[in-house]
Amino acid sequence: MLEKTYEPAAVESRIYDAWLEAQAFAAGAGAKPGAEPFTIVIPPPNVTGSLHIGHALNNTVQDILVRFNRMLKKDVLWQPGTDHAGIATQMIVERQLAEKQLNRRDMGREAFIERVWEWKAESGGTIMNQLKRLGASADFSRERFTMGAAGEPDDQMVRAVIKVFVELHKRGLIYRAKRLVNWHPGLETAISDLEVENIEVKGHMWHLRYPLADGVTYEFPVLDEDGNVAGTETRDYIIVATTRPETMLGDVAVAVHPEDERYAGLVGKFIELPLVGRRIPVVADEYADPALGTGAVKITPAHDFNDFEVGVRAGVEPINVFTTRGAIVDDDFVPAKYRGLDRFEARKAIVADLTALAEENPIRGLSHIEDKKIMVPHDEKSKLVVIEPFLTDQWWVKADVLAQPALASVREGRTKFVPQQYENTYFAWLENIKPWCISRQLWWGHQIPAWYGPDNHAFVAYDEAEAQKMADAHYMQPTQLTRDPDVLDTWFSSALWPFSTLGWPDDTPELKRYYPTQVLVTGFDIIFFWVARMMMMGLEFLDKEPFHTVYMHALVRDEKGQKMSKTKGNVIDPLKLIDEYGADATRFTLAAMAAQGRDLKLAISRVEGYRNFVTKIWNAARFLEMNEARRVDGYDPRANSLPLNRWIVGSTARALAAVRAGIEDYKFNEAANSAYDFVWGTFCDWYVEFAKPVFMGADEAAKAETRATAAWALDQILIMLHPMMPFVTEELWEKTGEFGPKRESLLILTEWPDLAGLEDADADAELAWLVDVISNVRSVRAEMNVPASAKLQLVVSGADERTLARLVAGTSLITRLARLEEISPRNEVPGESAQFVVGDATYALPLAGVIDLAVEKARLEKEIGKLDAEVVQIDKKLGNEQFVAKAPEEVIEEQKSRRDAAIDRRTRIGDALERLK
Repeated sequence: MLEKTYEPAAVESRIYDAWLEAQAFAAGAGAKPGAEPFTIVIPPPNVTGSLHIGHALNNTVQDILVRFNRMLKKDVLWQPGTDHAGIATQMIVERQLAEKQLNRRDMGREAFIERVWEWKAESGGTIMNQLKRLGASADFSRERFTMGAAGEPDDQMVRAVIKVFVELHKRGLIYRAKRLVNWHPGLETAISDLEVENIEVKGHMWHLRYPLADGVTYEFPVLDEDGNVAGTETRDYIIVATTRPETMLGDVAVAVHPEDERYAGLVGKFIELPLVGRRIPVVADEYADPALGTGAVKITPAHDFNDFEVGVRAGVEPINVFTTRGAIVDDDFVPAKYRGLDRFEARKAIVADLTALAEENPIRGLSHIEDKKIMVPHDEKSKLVVIEPFLTDQWWVKADVLAQPALASVREGRTKFVPQQYENTYFAWLENIKPWCISRQLWWGHQIPAWYGPDNHAFVAYDEAEAQKMADAHYMQPTQLTRDPDVLDTWFSSALWPFSTLGWPDDTPELKRYYPTQVLVTGFDIIFFWVARMMMMGLEFLDKEPFHTVYMHALVRDEKGQKMSKTKGNVIDPLKLIDEYGADATRFTLAAMAAQGRDLKLAISRVEGYRNFVTKIWNAARFLEMNEARRVDGYDPRANSLPLNRWIVGSTARALAAVRAGIEDYKFNEAANSAYDFVWGTFCDWYVEFAKPVFMGADEAAKAETRATAAWALDQILIMLHPMMPFVTEELWEKTGEFGPKRESLLILTEWPDLAGLEDADADAELAWLVDVISNVRSVRAEMNVPASAKLQLVVSGADERTLARLVAGTSLITRLARLEEISPRNEVPGESAQFVVGDATYALPLAGVIDLAVEKARLEKEIGKLDAEVVQIDKKLGNEQFVAKAPEEVIEEQKSRRDAAIDRRTRIGDALERLK
């Protein structure tokens, strides 16, 4: 006997253990002989991470696809694993050491790495366990880690990374060069663009006068109040502007546009850099915009990405003025008073000195200061450390070469994006791709397989012994080598994920069977950093795209449409949702809201609503159990005689097909909503209600058929819901399996049925008519404020013989479910009645004496007036350009939602008023 209520907490862990015990997640579990493979690799979450709402959405979508395809009897592998997350993991362990007054440099590299592995063993599996609470059915026996096994240099995952590095180097696609990178002065390492967040802050624009050298002067146009040239003035200086005055110590040129007539005579002349005294040239470059500021730009190639490109074109040597910690270098080209100062202390000192300089000589130093909001790059994790463009020797990948096959794959349709709009994002990035910096100045990660000789010549090899042979041959004598201390960017090893997890570089059976994978499910924010790089590496090393479809899910926002953040206090913890509402309600909510290309606005009320849906399913199963609706061996849904049962069989077939189509088209919201509408609306609200009189009746044949049909329909419901709601469906599958024929397998391994050809047009029409009549009566009662206790009369006019026959057959159901006293056919419609039409017949509910019709008409007209006024007011707001420009996105969306709701309500009230007329 089913328990009175379903308690997720009491069921979920037990069900999950049963799946594990049955090895239901194992690669190929339940597959038919010769089945086609279906593979998904999990986007490996950081080993430092814990489950957030984005993970919950991402893995719910993957699990829906995996469970569905497993039920199609395909050879399914969902490959799980985690990423070593170089910077994040190293930061965690370094913080732990700092609490004990220790640091990694005191420990030494080997001991520190050992300590990180210890942390990974203790705490690194947190997120994988949390995914299990969500119901993830990945093959955890095959779990992989981007760093391989602890301290095993010959681990296959490690060998994969080394092989790719060495091979790309041999092919000339990896090289070492001095270029600008994003530099983290706190961690003293290069970081990726993904680890940088530009934050708007209140800043300043310092306008500086740089004096021309060698007595050079020029005529600079003076403008009047209207911006017209009123004359010229003789100048022996150029004004430049900067938000980072400290970088002037590294200026090597001033650039002007080649067609800017104001400075035409100065190109090739020199400037004397204030405070430093260094002579720097005036160069012509199109980067300088004549319309911005004075049109002259200071060029600091070692500390600005755009300036670096100008410096290359101009042929000037960059000067690095910062240490790796963000202090001013101790070097002769820097005035002694600034050496060793922190960059922001140096800024204060330099501004003060430039101000004093201007007071002594107006053509030198500070011109004026402009308050300005500026975007400043910060460390994405802490939001505290300002990132510097920094010139260092790093290892680079020629990403533009690798990008060409990856571009062709999508252009020629071998890999597609869902939604398709993301192809444009992919193209835009790959068509303008820059060299990829793959080295990091960390200790945790894949150490770069390069060794240096005494002259800094690099030997890239599979191991030290091979590098030593190369060096001895190069120097023609035994030579001591030093290994590169840097490690690889985390994205380098994760770019190999679709094939390294399957055993590459070894030629494993899994690699042959499961590569290429089918679908990648990921967020739009890592198209550049992960998706494109997996495409590059898969094509370069296996000559095949790693997946044929990339499904990009959107962001999960709060119910007002705001992005979730700890500072706003609007973060929704999926584990708390699971604790309170169960995994099924949490998963179904995410699926039901996962519309392609649209961010999810997650309200707790939605999760509560879908918890009620779980309860509804449970209660329906209990009702059927109490009425002895049990599965019957040999039941054939085609053999039903009652229209009621033929109708529900056809409706079930349509619903199952709609859910399948939704999943196969990656329209998970449509799949969820099709299931919800059928289960709650059609099955529970109508079929079960229509079946009650049959269960309580004396017709044993009708009773037996209806019991068997109800049990069969419940089985199909459990199947269609299982990919989205695995726990409650598996529990009900087990419990209902205690009666009737023995279940052949767990629900997770049950085959998705083919119900084509079960629809019955006559039964559909008959039951649709019945539902329509009852629904219309209920709508009238609700809209007209008819008391629940009032029993109404239903007058039917214009009914043909078929409708009259349906009325006779359905009288007891209609009167009971619509709360009617009687149904009477007449030739004329009585006055003072609310009317509706179904088919050719007109149906009237006489309301005289039940409600005051005049008062009711007035009430409805008044409400219509209010709703019209509300729509007009919202339209004014949305038509106001200033409001739309200034209002937050979530406010705009709220106004649109209010407008839609008001129009919908107005339509329904209008229909009610029309009925009274």
